[in-house]
Amino acid sequence: MAYGGGYRGDGDRREPREFFKATCSDCGKECEVPFKPTEGRPVYCRDCFRKHQPADGGRRDRSRF
Repeated sequence: MAYGGGYRGDGDRREPREFFKATCSDCGKECEVPFKPTEGRPVYCRDCFRKHQPADGGRRDRSRF
């Protein structure tokens, strides 16, 4: 399943994104990711990736700026 397509939402159409097959480091499910997996680094499927994100979605507090 390829997510992302070629439309980025900024009015610019680009070439379709390339996806790479991988195995989720948590559940072992086959998945596709939009980057080439690096040996020794974990890769997560969509569901497991959500479990590994901070509760705030990874957003930094930018109210100071």
